[in-house]
Amino acid sequence: MALIIGIDDAGRGPVLGPMILAGVLIEEKDNETLKTWGAKDSKLLTPKRRKEIKENIINQFPYHIEISQPKEIDESSNLNYTEAIKAAMIVNKLTENLNEKVSVIIDCPSVNLQAWQADVQKLLDKPEIVSLSCEHKADFNHPSVSAASIIAKEKREDEVTRLKQELDINFGSGYPADPKTKEFIAENFDNPKYKELIRFSWNTVKKLVKAADENQKKLF
Repeated sequence: MALIIGIDDAGRGPVLGPMILAGVLIEEKDNETLKTWGAKDSKLLTPKRRKEIKENIINQFPYHIEISQPKEIDESSNLNYTEAIKAAMIVNKLTENLNEKVSVIIDCPSVNLQAWQADVQKLLDKPEIVSLSCEHKADFNHPSVSAASIIAKEKREDEVTRLKQELDINFGSGYPADPKTKEFIAENFDNPKYKELIRFSWNTVKKLVKAADENQKKLF
């Protein structure tokens, strides 16, 4: 029985809300099941189809999700390393009761595949059973990573919906290019109510904070 863990992220680029990493544990033969369900890179699926496939995945396979909130992202000196930590946490969780070999395939966020893979490798609890492969476009090339991509994207969407309801405001998708998101940030970056929603380390927000500081200084 050949075991595979696929891992991918969602919400790495937004200026609002959390980044999500998800991992799915399957047997090699289950790749065909995932293909039959239509699992592929979550960006290539409609929201309705993505949700249907996600339900199939979580009902049949072990999975684990790690969430990085904006404050944690802001306090990190290196987002790639934060993601390496979260990826290793997922591997450690999904292998905690395993003693057999498992292939781990991760969609790599870094341009330097070897260095990032080495970072993940050092953080593994059971490196002796893990065969680690970090790749670009893994969500496109491996059904297990596609499955993780779908779970991560759905969790990110759920979190965004929850935040909009809790804060009673529509801030758009959370991506910097979204006009609704831009408008929300411009009007609310200094509102304490939204401080845990915003990634203050993003240039979009830094520029607004700097401009506000300069305007404040001109008043005195």
